[in-house]
Amino acid sequence: MAGTRDCGDPPRHDAGLTPAPAPQAPAQAARTDRIAAAQDSLAAAFREESSRLTASVTRILGGDFAAAEEVVQDALLAAWRQWPADGVPDQPAAWLRTVARRRAIDVLRRDLRYRDRLAASALHADPAAGQASDEADDDRLMLIFTCCHPALAIEAQVALTLRTVCGLSAAEIARAFLVSEAAIIQRLTRARRKIAAAGIPYRVPDGDELAPRLSGVLAVIYLLFNEGYLTSAGDQPQRRDLTGDAEWLAALLSRLMPAEPEVTGLLALIRLHRARAAARFDAAGRLVLLRHQDRSKWDHADIAAATDLLVRAGQQRRPGPYQLQAAIVACHAEAPSWPDTDWTQILLLYDALLEHLPSAVVRLHRTIALSQVMGPEKALSKADALAPHLDRYHLLHATRAEFLRALGRHDEARRADERALGLTGNPAERALLEQRLT
Repeated sequence: MAGTRDCGDPPRHDAGLTPAPAPQAPAQAARTDRIAAAQDSLAAAFREESSRLTASVTRILGGDFAAAEEVVQDALLAAWRQWPADGVPDQPAAWLRTVARRRAIDVLRRDLRYRDRLAASALHADPAAGQASDEADDDRLMLIFTCCHPALAIEAQVALTLRTVCGLSAAEIARAFLVSEAAIIQRLTRARRKIAAAGIPYRVPDGDELAPRLSGVLAVIYLLFNEGYLTSAGDQPQRRDLTGDAEWLAALLSRLMPAEPEVTGLLALIRLHRARAAARFDAAGRLVLLRHQDRSKWDHADIAAATDLLVRAGQQRRPGPYQLQAAIVACHAEAPSWPDTDWTQILLLYDALLEHLPSAVVRLHRTIALSQVMGPEKALSKADALAPHLDRYHLLHATRAEFLRALGRHDEARRADERALGLTGNPAERALLEQRLT
């Protein structure tokens, strides 16, 4: 509480005796402001450009992941040192690209293994802005397919792509997989070593090589979208840069593989979710649950276009998990209100989804539809059965709390919400749970 001290705070033996610090001189204050502005600009530029930088440098270095990550870190360190002193450049992202590119060329010059590659390339001149953007797009797609090579286990494919292409930290990836950070670090290390040892090429595969890598690529894009849609930790409840990247990648993949219905289904799924984004948070940044959202804020034109995509995918008669998830979201998006939602159809779609994706998380989401069709008591029993698998997943406990409240078991509901609060790092989810507990 403000104005009080807790027993865990460090003791203040000099309380009342130490004079207040002198105010900063104008020059020092200006320098402090300049440093803060530089740090904010660098953080924003890195969030936007990290995947493009890594992909571009990896291409220049012939697929050397470790060297590419060192080059990108060097470019960030150069910005960290230079921007506070010289000011933030007019185009921070372009500055980072130029420095990273030049440092990559320096690596090529120093390393005899890369001499032929340097001589054969036109790396000395920076490309025009439009060409750089196109190259970066192609680079990211090549990097995704390299990370998703079938020689790697699917878990390693997804983790490596989320780290290298999407710029997520090991901790963020660990939360997405519901495993420890140490396990993810080991997984990343083994994957990088295997790529180097096996000489896996850095390129977009040809026609019949695409299919074996598709499941890994789709999983990466989906996890990237989920992390942006509702972040697992940090001070931002959502990251639109990640959801935008996920949509862009899904659209690019759809153009590359137009006959793959699951690619089209994933693109439809992402666009259906993004069409409702304007109603997900209130003016104060608090999370608004689906049942309470103002549906007039949804982009109904985008919902209709995404639904058309889903219909196009369905016409190929090859259903899969992304098409089925998109169909579930479409049922919600087309309903005029929460009570008017076709819950029976959604429950049937979840049953179909479980045939393709029999995961505990899918079973948990199914309990919400089940509660609307068969009541909270039946849904609670199904949720309770998932505890051995999802005990450290906050949405299990938050969902159980909803069912317990509906059954009038308020003390148990409170304990479930407290457990959920202890397991989530998303600020909007935490605020919602804290509001329930007050």
